[in-house]
Amino acid sequence: MFAGALLVVLFSACSEQVADEITVAAATETAEEFISRANVELIDLSRQSGAAGWVRATYITHDTAILAATSQERYAEWHSGMVQQALAYEGQDLSAETQRAIDLLKLGTSLPTPNDAAKRKELTQIATELGGMYGSGQYCMGNDCKSLSDLEEIFIESRDYDELQEAWEGWRTISPPMRGKYARYVELANEGAGELGYGDLGAMWRARYDMSPAEFQNETVRLWEQVKPLYEQLHCAVRAKLGETYGEDKVPQDGPIPAHLLGNMWAQEWGFIYDIMEPYPGVSDLDVDSTLQTKDYSPQEMVRSAENFYVSLGMDRLPDTFWERSQFTKPRDRDVVCHASAWGLDGGNDLRIKMCIKQTYDELRTIYHELGHNYYQSAYKHQPMLFQGGAHAGFHEAIGDTITLSMTPEYLNEVGLIGSAEESEEAVINRQMQVALDKIAFLPFGKLIDEWRWGVFSGEITPQNYNQSWWDLRNKYQGIAPPSERSEDHFDPGAKYHVAGNVSYTRYFLARILQFQFQRSLCEIAGHEGDLASCSIFNNTEAGAKFHAMMAAGQSEPWQDALEKLTGTREMDATAIIDYFAPLMGYLKEQNAGRSCGW
Repeated sequence: MFAGALLVVLFSACSEQVADEITVAAATETAEEFISRANVELIDLSRQSGAAGWVRATYITHDTAILAATSQERYAEWHSGMVQQALAYEGQDLSAETQRAIDLLKLGTSLPTPNDAAKRKELTQIATELGGMYGSGQYCMGNDCKSLSDLEEIFIESRDYDELQEAWEGWRTISPPMRGKYARYVELANEGAGELGYGDLGAMWRARYDMSPAEFQNETVRLWEQVKPLYEQLHCAVRAKLGETYGEDKVPQDGPIPAHLLGNMWAQEWGFIYDIMEPYPGVSDLDVDSTLQTKDYSPQEMVRSAENFYVSLGMDRLPDTFWERSQFTKPRDRDVVCHASAWGLDGGNDLRIKMCIKQTYDELRTIYHELGHNYYQSAYKHQPMLFQGGAHAGFHEAIGDTITLSMTPEYLNEVGLIGSAEESEEAVINRQMQVALDKIAFLPFGKLIDEWRWGVFSGEITPQNYNQSWWDLRNKYQGIAPPSERSEDHFDPGAKYHVAGNVSYTRYFLARILQFQFQRSLCEIAGHEGDLASCSIFNNTEAGAKFHAMMAAGQSEPWQDALEKLTGTREMDATAIIDYFAPLMGYLKEQNAGRSCGW
């Protein structure tokens, strides 16, 4: 995840006199002059916004909540005023660059507020409160209180059905108080989106993809259909193994999988149940955790490992300020948001990550991912402020994910993280299972989060059936079910950070598609011979240069143009996933022969 420069901005409210002067100025400005002024103003505004957003995420207190809400409110006022001025240029014959900048200005917030001071203040306060409720959330049994990190450890380590269920239900006690606030947030955000010319907030989010909202929604369906057969085979195999582990009375073999048994609080990635799913036990186990712990890698050393990969592609080292200002570990003296994120502050000149790093391979891969955001932010920092962003949001998430695909056994051996890189056919299947339990298992979850919100924003899903609709979608796409009865007294969507934090989620679904498409093209550029899963672009500056060239364009052009630069095609394509996992697909079909798959 990355923190965008336009999400929160500290900006002094305009007096009526100043507002009038701006209106007059707008009437005398050409569209090009208007965009130039917006870009100049955003340079200073983004610097201040970064400070407000960073402090809120790393010091969750009453005071920082006030600062963050004020920051968002003031940006919302500025943005609303600028959008109103931009309307003066509708219908004019503008250059493609200027028209794109105006369109992006209109879409320059994920939380459009009504053009009313009281409602604007209310919405920004609600957004801040929801994020704070999530960040400080705990499950307490008497005096024994567990944070999200504590509860996640249970999912990683425990195989006790009841203990997992308690942890699952416990975390979801944080979200029912969010329910009323969330309903009001939807009302106000929809009003703000309507004032910008969109039917609702979901339509506004979908409008960011250089196609109509309806076309984009159809595009997500097309991509899902390409990968659905592989997911269904994985689901079938996982359900069978969980039935052996916990008993078929607890995991029926003709229905959805209980959500708390998949090694993750939200059942979004299943890598932590690899011990249950390992196809060939003990064959070439990539035990990076042991190396990290035995050699006592510090968080900074783990980050250096990731930095070294990007440098091997011909990219620059991270600035000194990155090491001085990032949060690498969880402070002992205060609440922070541990959810990993990358920050490109001050127009990409102040790069940071915010994590609570632990000595695990999973955390190491997350670091490689987060630095992808930072290197993307650095690559496009020469662009005007309105063009500083990913070609689309999925691109931003896919950069670092692509790099993690190059963390092959050969690479891990070369950098001293495992002892041997030799792989038998059984070892290849084992490794593909590890990757699939995260990347393939994630796909339906990545799609349904926003599909639920699109329904909420459009009014198809009402506050009266928030939770039922949530579980209907989770059953439809993931084939999972809650471990206990859930009602409308619960608000299970709010127990996921991106819902409480107002972060669109489709980007992660698209990133899972794009990273394999990127990797296939980069491996072709690097001259790799052999199967796609064995390719690492480490130390290949030719592939790195091509990758960086795509990144440097930012969002200055339609994503189709950026994609074509690297892959030679203008269409997102999930067939690279099928290519990558071909060995595993064959294994899964053999294992599932005779089973009743589906739910």
